[in-house]
Amino acid sequence: MAAPRFTELTPETMTAEQRRVAEAIQSGPRGAGLRGPFNALLRAPDLADLVQRVGAYVRFSSSLPAALNELAIIIAGRHWTAQYEFYAHRKLAIAAGLSPAICDAVAANRRPEAMSADETAVYEFASALVGTGQVSDAQYQAVLSRWGERGVIDLTGAVGYYSLVSMVLNVARVPLPAGETPPLAPRG
Repeated sequence: MAAPRFTELTPETMTAEQRRVAEAIQSGPRGAGLRGPFNALLRAPDLADLVQRVGAYVRFSSSLPAALNELAIIIAGRHWTAQYEFYAHRKLAIAAGLSPAICDAVAANRRPEAMSADETAVYEFASALVGTGQVSDAQYQAVLSRWGERGVIDLTGAVGYYSLVSMVLNVARVPLPAGETPPLAPRG
């Protein structure tokens, strides 16, 4: 991967506004550290604060089961070839109960072979949304019938939020941890 584009902020190099937002991020459900997109986002502290609050909802308060939410997240990461996003959320997806085979198929940009009905509904909806910007009536209905209108919006929010995060990660060139191999081949 190419060199990161943003220097690492420290409490000493941050403005008061950046420190305030950094403290809000670190005191929330993500815990200590400014991983992922947050070092870059802090260049616009008001945006960073809004984004981190949306992200806390999408990741920790969604009406969707965690494994299915993570499936939507890795689909967004795959769409944007966001190496860091996919790397981090693949681990979270597996820890939440998603099959490694499903994660591997998404990484390879192919439809997983063995999915439950719930996984299929999320996969079809999220893949269509990032692929075309639309979902069919059947894809909409499959999500609606399982998780209601809130579930439709929570799923849409996860795909949209993690698309934004993926773009920030790509623009910032956030590196993988030392020694890790990029999990995604370039899209062809």
